[in-house]
Amino acid sequence: MIRRLRCRFILINLLLVGLVLTVGLALLLAANARRLENESMVALHTILSWQDGESIPRFEIGAPPLDQGEYDTDRNASLVPVFSVTVKEGQVVSINNGDQVDVSEATAAQAAQEALATGQDSGLLPSLGLRFLLEKTPEGTIRIAFADRTWERSSMATLFLSCLLIWVLAMAAFFFVGLFLSSLALRPVEKAWKQQRQFVADASHELKTPLTVILANTGIVLAHPQDTVSTQAKWLGYTQEEAKQMKSLVEDLLFLAKSDDARLTTHPTQVDLGQLVQGCLLPFEPVAFEAGVELVANLSPGLTLLGDEGQLRRLVRILLDNAVKYAGPPHPAVTVTLTKQQDKLRLTIHNTGAPIPSEHLPHLFERFYRADAARDRTQGGYGLGLAIAKSITEAHRGKISVTSNADAGTTFTVLFPRR
Repeated sequence: MIRRLRCRFILINLLLVGLVLTVGLALLLAANARRLENESMVALHTILSWQDGESIPRFEIGAPPLDQGEYDTDRNASLVPVFSVTVKEGQVVSINNGDQVDVSEATAAQAAQEALATGQDSGLLPSLGLRFLLEKTPEGTIRIAFADRTWERSSMATLFLSCLLIWVLAMAAFFFVGLFLSSLALRPVEKAWKQQRQFVADASHELKTPLTVILANTGIVLAHPQDTVSTQAKWLGYTQEEAKQMKSLVEDLLFLAKSDDARLTTHPTQVDLGQLVQGCLLPFEPVAFEAGVELVANLSPGLTLLGDEGQLRRLVRILLDNAVKYAGPPHPAVTVTLTKQQDKLRLTIHNTGAPIPSEHLPHLFERFYRADAARDRTQGGYGLGLAIAKSITEAHRGKISVTSNADAGTTFTVLFPRR
């Protein structure tokens, strides 16, 4: 999928660049063709203004430069191979080659005949490779000037080949540039695609276990239809417990999906974060007491922020639950601190015990990630809690981070902007 997307990205870029280059070079060719035609027409007009037998002036080396905007038609005419003929009563009576070109009487007569046959005052003679301009004199004679188009075709052919080479080289260059840019542009997409596939695989795996248990328990119950509900209470209880676990997992998945899609409903109010954290600590006191964990709170009063109270409460509970679960010897303790740091609120939840290995720290907030998979499953975790905590923090424009080492223990830090 990513490979097809990359190929499509490169192809679209090449098509757009190729179209722009083609249009630009086509305009250049058209402008140059128009310029060459104008130069030939100037030369034709110039030779018609001369008398028969008059020579075309030649370039003068070292001549004074022309003023800006001034155009020397004589000089321009000398660059174009031209000749003229005078026709009277359908016959060529004179040829003026201006001492510039050699033209036979037969060729001049044929050119004059074809030019007259067109019935136009100017045009092209493809068979002879000439451009002509016709002028009638008051005496009733016709003067026709001819310019050789070989130099036009040669100039256009050279320019066309140059443009073609530029087009090919530019397309090749843009292909490699597109290849490089596509890898950069699609890197986040590729990462998201891999995360999505991993997410689906992990979710399927987590849902498979409770579904297997539910199916096994219901199978046992259905295998004994004569038994009463009381005799099957154990299996029904197991089924209900697994269903609750699965419901919790699905709710967490829906929360993360809505958060990713920016459809998470929030009800922002002014929340006293100190009171909120204190309220979250109360339910954990008996849990911590049973686990032999000391709970310590250092909460600065009067620190408020604009946020969703329900989501903030869930964030604190996730971090507290995580800290109490993994607080370890020699003196299991969890310390919750809330302070003001410049224009931000700083919430830290620290627990003692074995540190989290450094290679796991960058991945702790990824979905379904477990630093200790076996321990999490026995304690009912799915690896979604910290991902939800990160999502809630970012929804409140905050940042969450974690540090862990053997000396200081593990500390989760959340920074909230006050406004």
